[in-house]
Amino acid sequence: MPHVTIVWFRNDLRLDDQPALRAAVARGAIVPLFIHAPEEEAPWEPGAASRWWLHGALERFGAALAEKGAPLLIRRGPSLETLRAVAREYGATHVAWNRRYEPAVIGRDTLIKEALKREGLVAESFNGGQLFEPVHVATKEGKPYQVFTPFWRALLARDEPAEPEAAPERIVAAKPVGKTTKSVAIAELGLLPAIDWAAGMRERWTPGEAAAAGRLDRFLEHLERYDTDRDRPDHDGTSALSPHLHFGEISPRRVWHAVRKAVGGRPAAQIERGGAETYLRELGWREFATHLLYHFPHTAERPLRSDYERFPWVDDPAGLRAWQRGQTGYPIVDAGMRQLWQTGWMHNRVRMIVASFLVKDLRVSWLVGARWFWDTLVDANLAANTLGWQWAGGCGADAAPYFRIFNPQSQGERFDPEGAYVRTFVPQLKGLPAADIHVPGDADKTTLARAGITLGKTYPEKIVDHAQARVLALAALKTVTAAKEKPAKPRGR
Repeated sequence: MPHVTIVWFRNDLRLDDQPALRAAVARGAIVPLFIHAPEEEAPWEPGAASRWWLHGALERFGAALAEKGAPLLIRRGPSLETLRAVAREYGATHVAWNRRYEPAVIGRDTLIKEALKREGLVAESFNGGQLFEPVHVATKEGKPYQVFTPFWRALLARDEPAEPEAAPERIVAAKPVGKTTKSVAIAELGLLPAIDWAAGMRERWTPGEAAAAGRLDRFLEHLERYDTDRDRPDHDGTSALSPHLHFGEISPRRVWHAVRKAVGGRPAAQIERGGAETYLRELGWREFATHLLYHFPHTAERPLRSDYERFPWVDDPAGLRAWQRGQTGYPIVDAGMRQLWQTGWMHNRVRMIVASFLVKDLRVSWLVGARWFWDTLVDANLAANTLGWQWAGGCGADAAPYFRIFNPQSQGERFDPEGAYVRTFVPQLKGLPAADIHVPGDADKTTLARAGITLGKTYPEKIVDHAQARVLALAALKTVTAAKEKPAKPRGR
């Protein structure tokens, strides 16, 4: 009897280096299936920017499958009931998918695998999104890592990740054995915004596997400059592969080995400091983020360092709104937040600056910032988003201490010295000279007038004084450390 496999695609919308797909194709005919069930990922359903990307990604992935003769079948959830129905319609014997590591998805997938097996279907899952399974990297005591450097050393001590495998040359599409329900049109999923605010994202991004491969090729051309350019938002120095990696349009193994081959193919542990080594380390941070979320699933909602649950965060709707809209009066912060709103992405150095401003200058909870990024980033990955915001808040693994507070003015002057980044996203300030662009409030009246700037009208005044905010943030931190050091009272009547 011929085998028919449902290949359940999720955040792995590619043909290249696709372990679930390759296993299914080797077995026989397949049913490529995408199930739209965002409610099953609660409380972290995909945000608006991610939904926009998913629409384009599905269009391009569906076209690639159709060229292979196996059109993508799209259905709405629930996932288990949908898999059962499709298995009946096509006489499927197997279901295959690539694993995900978000807490809600792990719970759902475990229940689905058990249910399918009880019904006589062979359910298989594969590692298609990580260099190594998070469960396979542990300390000598068998515990998860909570500090990056020893985690990275452990990764380098392993054999290299497996070489990526090419896309299948031939795919046989399964035929329905009886009555079948039609595929849902991508437009019917409601992924695009009702009011078109995505013009900037369309200009900046092209979802899809082909675009991911092209972006990798372009990045490799200036790989040697990555370690020096990656902190400069005014330079095109990053790979910008994060949304493609998040949606699985390119595999981390493909990226890892492409970077290695660009510097002679040496093992990662033998690559000297420079652009390639620094970028591979960044892929290691991606692994570390997934490692942490897998082993500490509560961190998506609560700090890893439990003493920070007592931190006296401030409820500041006005300050939060100004931060979200890029109206704080600090140009590097405002440029980052406007870049995010316009393009669905923000330079990593600027992510750290704006996060520090929210959790330390305004003392608004890291979780509030994580929620905003989740809705507005096209690369909104739960593990990376959680790691980044807990790092900024000083409450996670290997986090920056809370007392290390970024000065937004000096950060701007250091990493955007000529003000090119600020001028791009805060055009109201483009007439200011470099000496004044990161601190327009200190410019003299003649300079401001010549640049056409009226503080408080054409550009906001500072919503908070950084020096005073720093003092208040450190005072708030003392309440946490004091509570931690205070001995617990014995229980009694």
